[in-house]
Amino acid sequence: MDVIEVLNAEREAIIEAAAKSLGRSNVPHYAEAGASLSRDRLAELYELLVESVTKRDLRPMIEHSERVARERFAAGFDIREVQIAFNVLEEATWAAVVDAVPPRDLAQAIGMVGTAVGAGRDALARAYVSLASHEHVRSLDLSALFRGVS
Repeated sequence: MDVIEVLNAEREAIIEAAAKSLGRSNVPHYAEAGASLSRDRLAELYELLVESVTKRDLRPMIEHSERVARERFAAGFDIREVQIAFNVLEEATWAAVVDAVPPRDLAQAIGMVGTAVGAGRDALARAYVSLASHEHVRSLDLSALFRGVS
């Protein structure tokens, strides 16, 4: 199987594995939202991952991630919470790809998945930091690293 076939064939198993991991990660806002909404959000992100890999176009993933950053920042999510959602989806996807893609094609397959998820994660972080630079956000307060520096 090639990576696109795996992504399509293992869609439900990947989303379910990611949802279970997200549920175990004890992130407050996702726990508050509930398993169903969290799973729906992961499924939406997964569809963008599949689209990015299939079309070799990262723009929808990047635009979605920027929108999610604005929404989650406004809702008071810590950036760590949102990054965890990306991480669990990537981990579940990699597990399925490693199990099904022939070794000779594995580096490219993992590279494609990693590039798509990484582009989304990077866009999310850049947008979040941009928003946070206008407000004090505890998770991004780096002043302790620079005390005593003049």
